[in-house]
Amino acid sequence: MRIIDICGVLLAAHVVGCADGSIGDRPATPEPFGSGGSSFGGDPPLPPGAGGSAFPGLGTYDLPLVVATRPPPPLSGGTLLVFDKGHKAAVADPDRDQVVIVDLDQLAVTSTIALQKGDEPGRLVQDGAGSIHVVLRSAGAIASIDPSAGALARRDAVCASPRGIAYDGASDSLLVACAEGRLVTLSAKDGQPTRTVDLPRDLRDVVIDGDHLLISRFRSAELLVVDASGALVSTIRPPPLQSDPAAQLTPAVAWRMMAAPGGGALMVHQQEVVSEVQIRPGGYAGTGCGGGIVQTAVSYLRSDGTGWTKTVASALAIDMAISDGAAPVVYVPSAGTRADAPVKSPIAQLIAVDVSVLAPPATGSPEGGPLPPGVCVPEGTNMPGAPGQIVALGVDALGQPILQTREPFALVVGGKSVALPGESRKDTGHDLFHLATSAGIACASCHPEGHEDGHVWNFAGLGARRTQSIAGGILGTEPFHWNGDMTDFLTLAHHVFNERMLGPSLQDDYVAALAKWIDAIPPSKSGPLANSVAAERGRAVFNSADAACATCHAGTKLTNNITVDVGTGGAFQVPSLRGVAWRAPFMHDGCAKTLADRFDACGGSKHGHVPLDGTTRADLIVYLETL
Repeated sequence: MRIIDICGVLLAAHVVGCADGSIGDRPATPEPFGSGGSSFGGDPPLPPGAGGSAFPGLGTYDLPLVVATRPPPPLSGGTLLVFDKGHKAAVADPDRDQVVIVDLDQLAVTSTIALQKGDEPGRLVQDGAGSIHVVLRSAGAIASIDPSAGALARRDAVCASPRGIAYDGASDSLLVACAEGRLVTLSAKDGQPTRTVDLPRDLRDVVIDGDHLLISRFRSAELLVVDASGALVSTIRPPPLQSDPAAQLTPAVAWRMMAAPGGGALMVHQQEVVSEVQIRPGGYAGTGCGGGIVQTAVSYLRSDGTGWTKTVASALAIDMAISDGAAPVVYVPSAGTRADAPVKSPIAQLIAVDVSVLAPPATGSPEGGPLPPGVCVPEGTNMPGAPGQIVALGVDALGQPILQTREPFALVVGGKSVALPGESRKDTGHDLFHLATSAGIACASCHPEGHEDGHVWNFAGLGARRTQSIAGGILGTEPFHWNGDMTDFLTLAHHVFNERMLGPSLQDDYVAALAKWIDAIPPSKSGPLANSVAAERGRAVFNSADAACATCHAGTKLTNNITVDVGTGGAFQVPSLRGVAWRAPFMHDGCAKTLADRFDACGGSKHGHVPLDGTTRADLIVYLETL
């Protein structure tokens, strides 16, 4: 038995943990990717690039190599509901497609409700009759559960991509925010739709605030204020933070929004650097505000446009919980357990943020315009965390935080752990993607939920570069980055993850595990077409010799992988158009705020045969929105 040093510990070279928790065999020397073999049991061959020792092991961070047969979905937060006045909890489990009911007083599982494979349960809410309603993110439906019986009552189709949910006791209705831009109202009693309001894309959470609805948008961290008639009356963004001229920040990626005690909403979101970013080793570590180029913030927002923002020293805070006692506190987890955490038993961090002063500042914009810049001083008090990755939070009857961890799958209450049922869903690629490096940033920081943050970065020596989408299958679309300077995933992992992000060095098979997990991320879903006839006309335009769109945007991934100059200031990679409607702003520098803008000033003099007439252009845009 040959012994090698992996992850900083001595391991038998032929033994690796399997996704089901058992121990399986692995060749002492991994077969090169693309050779027809695999170092991961019966899984398909992984992408070219492994088999050597280009990069050393993981140093002092103990991360076993496990590749799940069915890749677990990216983290999204919001999968824990505490009900019955803090004595019970409902745990949505997107990894195993189930909901688990837990008695918090007895610290015992009372029932497990199986859902359909691929449902991906997310946000939960309880109605006035005691039923629990769960958003099924990938199934386009709401599951209604009787927690007393521990049984599924019904499933109701709602929209293509449901995300947030709230209960309106006055009308006994469920309000569902759909990512494609629909706010759907359903009867809590029978699931029948009663109203649909069309809003901008990328909706996330919904909060009832008096006679207004507050609806967050995921990537932009905007807050939409909607009145009782369903009209959009204003749009608010959290105030930006600035510690010094070298660390100007802008709000982004609203992971979670909840109703604040006394009215308004509290939002945990990211702040991202708009000043120049260096592309040297450690360049993503950033300066100021206690973090890297992506940082965590908690904002208090009101429908009149007033509020405040505080920075939080937490990496990848995907959820929050509010203790609304005499002195309200927001609990924020650090889902991205850092790579410099203790060996073998990293403790996920929990931070308490004082939000006892929920009054608006003296100045503000009642019209919903920008608020004055906040003070960039990291806030929060470190609290006892939990072994494993904290993916959701709640508060029990005593006001103490409840932590949902992913691996091990458990609830941690008052320092005691309740094991939750189901096989292990550990996956090294998933772990690495959500791992916060010593620079305080994870892959998921810029690619939330395996997609992208919509941010346009200012890279030193390169200029404006919009974050690229990595969903829909990236392997086979090499080279990577807008300039095509990353020849393969191994090169990208070294220069971006290891160097710029200050992540641990990875052996080739760890890089392959990360690439394989990312490659399985599905593209965003398109909503129902407003005019399918127009979409078919647009398809014909797209494939016509006159428009020549399909010349470059070809094949199943709608790219020919070529780096080409289309008249936009240089040669850039042809991006895939799968899910393109979700990726505003468009082009490498984000100059096109809408798809229509791509055909105007910033479209490029050699970017297809344009201009097209108004009707033809409109049809083409409708078709693009279906991809």
